[in-house]
Amino acid sequence: MDLRRALLQKPALIFSPITRPLTCATSAAPCPPSPLPPQKEPSSSDHTILKSVTSILSNPSLDSTQCRKVMPHLSPHQFDSLFFSVRRNVNPKTALHFFYLASDSCGFRFTLRSYCILMRSLIASGLVSPARLLLIRLIDQKLPVLFGDPKNRHIEIASSIVDLNEVGESGVGVAVVDLLIHVYCTQFRNAGFQNAIGVFGFLANKGVFPTVKTCTFLLSSLVKANKLEKSYLVLETMLRGVSPDVYLFSIAINAFCRGGKVEDAIQLFFDMETLGVCPNVVTYNNLIHGLCKHGNLDEAFRFKEKMVKDGVDPTLITYSALINGLMKLEKFDEANSVLKEMLEKGFVPNVVVYNTLIDGYCKMGNIRDVLRIRGDMVSKGMNPNSVTLNSIIQGFCKIGQMEQAESVLEEMLSRRFSINPGAFNSIIHWLCMNSRFESGLRFLREMLSRDLRPNDGLLTTLVGGLCNEGKHSDAVELWFRLLKKGFGANLVTTNALIHGLCKTGNMQEAVRLLKKMLERGLVLDKITYNTLILGCCKEGRVEEGLKLKGEMVKQGIEADIFTYNWLIHGMCRIGKLDEALKLWNECKNRNLVLNVYTYAVMIDGYCKADKIEEGQKLYNELLTQNLELNSVVYNTLIRAYCRNGNTVEAYKIHDDMRSRGIPPTTSTYSSLIHGMCNIGCMEDAKCLFDEMRKEGLLPNVVCYTALIGGYCKLGQMDKLENVLQEMSSYDINPNKITYTVMIDGYSKSGDMKTAAELLQEMVEKGIVPDTVTYNVLTNGFCKEGKIEKGFKICDHMSQERLPLDEITYTTLVHGWQQSSLANQE
Repeated sequence: MDLRRALLQKPALIFSPITRPLTCATSAAPCPPSPLPPQKEPSSSDHTILKSVTSILSNPSLDSTQCRKVMPHLSPHQFDSLFFSVRRNVNPKTALHFFYLASDSCGFRFTLRSYCILMRSLIASGLVSPARLLLIRLIDQKLPVLFGDPKNRHIEIASSIVDLNEVGESGVGVAVVDLLIHVYCTQFRNAGFQNAIGVFGFLANKGVFPTVKTCTFLLSSLVKANKLEKSYLVLETMLRGVSPDVYLFSIAINAFCRGGKVEDAIQLFFDMETLGVCPNVVTYNNLIHGLCKHGNLDEAFRFKEKMVKDGVDPTLITYSALINGLMKLEKFDEANSVLKEMLEKGFVPNVVVYNTLIDGYCKMGNIRDVLRIRGDMVSKGMNPNSVTLNSIIQGFCKIGQMEQAESVLEEMLSRRFSINPGAFNSIIHWLCMNSRFESGLRFLREMLSRDLRPNDGLLTTLVGGLCNEGKHSDAVELWFRLLKKGFGANLVTTNALIHGLCKTGNMQEAVRLLKKMLERGLVLDKITYNTLILGCCKEGRVEEGLKLKGEMVKQGIEADIFTYNWLIHGMCRIGKLDEALKLWNECKNRNLVLNVYTYAVMIDGYCKADKIEEGQKLYNELLTQNLELNSVVYNTLIRAYCRNGNTVEAYKIHDDMRSRGIPPTTSTYSSLIHGMCNIGCMEDAKCLFDEMRKEGLLPNVVCYTALIGGYCKLGQMDKLENVLQEMSSYDINPNKITYTVMIDGYSKSGDMKTAAELLQEMVEKGIVPDTVTYNVLTNGFCKEGKIEKGFKICDHMSQERLPLDEITYTTLVHGWQQSSLANQE
């Protein structure tokens, strides 16, 4: 791109028409002809109508009666001709009301040119907001106007504006052009700026340019959206038609730096000086930041010296960029010199500067300087944040000072920082790799006390290590603590514990340990088998669970009601209801006492198989038994009815629950909220939140996720911010499902930018996306025609070792097919 030639052309050519089209910006459609033939003066037969229209439109208020009288005598083209003739004499507000009345009440279809004439009149009278709304409705096809090619209506609108510019005031014409570009960059930015660029290119080819302020806004919008290649093409065209100011140059330099075109950025900097435009502090900072980011520190410092020489004072941002660049290249002495100069200039380093220094020294294992900088940071009244402390933990781990790393982690916990479980997992893993299993167990207990689930692989490593060091009691205690917290150890971890107990080699010691475990209430044989069966059923490997049941019987251990409960539950989860019924009947034949849980899992199985009537019958049978009912059974039925949209029956169960003295639980309300949201009754759902609080129950993340899901289904994405703020006020953090629901909602609404930002946010918060999360994002990109981004997500899933399921492949294939069809068209 020869920007220098574009910049240094003769001033007389700056506003000359451009004959070369804007690459990839203009529409593929040919420039539309003027929608109307050349207008002639009104004939004598039109005189009466002309007089009536002039009278109506020139009055300060609209006479709706006269309006309705005259409309039947007008055709769209006849009105267009009359309106054009009297445009300088109309009252813009009256004309606007006339247009809305005629279109809404009389079904009148105005021509595109008539709307453009109205917009010009409104803008000429300073009524920019009504003009903007009119343009938005016009673009959005909310007004009864017939476009020649709706897909290229942005070009038709621009063409009509250009035609009117030739016969109207130039100042108003530029204002209309500014408005058109601005609306496409803001209200319709979800279209990917294609229309904004298309309009700009069309206007430029006609020799019509927006103001430099609007050009700056367009370029800035493209850069913020990371449309860098398009921004370069747009910039080249801008420089041929407008006289750029410092703001436009600054944005352009930032664009080149962000795209790695640092040499172009430097050339543009000198070109702006040649044109007599003085760089400001933002210009210098953008260029210095870009140079530092790409490792060109020498050039960055030369520009820093130049800015001082030119009388532009460096700011905190200037120094921060230089320090960051030096630390990345491990030039610590130079970074300290810059820091010293910054302090001498009276600047106080911010948290970003301190974190940059700390991170650099931590990577080098220079803890002494890390602690010095941290102390200076605190003395300046700035508390280290989670980024600071995570870097310090990394530094301590690097030099093996795990006790100090533990101290920092405890500081983070005491300050209630939102800590990624990965921080715990990293330290515990390091401890395990260095056979520091006791320290690792201490951290893991801290995780559990804060309801953080350890990594399954880490649990297996720790349990195996404890057993190898002869600390079987600690391993068993950990297993039970996990079970109590609802984080039941998986099959692999449990097998590691069983293997560790059996691996002692000294049967006498094994018997002694078994006696101690039995003293603590553990019937090792039955619980061990039941735990393994539970693990198999949770993983869907129910057939292996049945084999384990057969094996325990061979060992002389009778399967109890818990064994059957796990297996029945497992069969129901994988949809094998007939197999579950066989186990149910086997329980009865063996005269085992069925408990509430047995009934609950069977009822749940019927409900999941969409046999709610059978579940209801079993519930009625349960009522005849001498069993103490609990909320689980009721919640199962309520959840099933709500899932099927039968909220009436769900509320009946809810009422029966209350009548029997069983208070509703959070799960009860979450199901009801979910049910109301599924049928779009959002106000009723919100009322349930108030009812919960009156009952002394606090809505949890499941409840709020259901509410968010309801708004997403209705496309009311603007409601989400208030819900998230309310969650934050109650110290409730969104979980993986919450983020997945929001990502899906924004994807379906076409706002892929926000959807992608939410994915990044959940990762930064330590919430690991699963296959479902990535699938909804992939689906969103594919529907937007961004199939390459869909495949990139697929590659990322593979790197993260996430399974690609049928939905993943179907989404990609369908997206590819749609993209291929679109390209063929």
